[in-house]
Amino acid sequence: MEFLSDTEGGEYSNKPTYPPGKWFFYEQVLKVPNYVIFKPDTADLEVYQLDDSGRYQLCNPDANNRYWIAQMSLFLGRWQGTRENRTGYWLRWWDKNGELLLWDWKKLNS
Repeated sequence: MEFLSDTEGGEYSNKPTYPPGKWFFYEQVLKVPNYVIFKPDTADLEVYQLDDSGRYQLCNPDANNRYWIAQMSLFLGRWQGTRENRTGYWLRWWDKNGELLLWDWKKLNS
């Protein structure tokens, strides 16, 4: 996942020469199956998946505005609220039944 940063060319840079752009590196070098770009301040969320040709394709969210990440068997989406003294938008995971996952597995043992 790529949280928006101030790098040369940004998250969409397809520059193949050194230093390679992030998009190019993730898509063509690492071949990361899912590329997620999230802008916490605006809650903009884009999810891309590699297609059979090895290129990223923009995914559409489901009716709940979440994205199914098949390799993890989880949905990814935005959640708005307060956590660790920050109020705003967060990326969160939901299971296949639509249940929001806990922030920290340690809380299961509390």
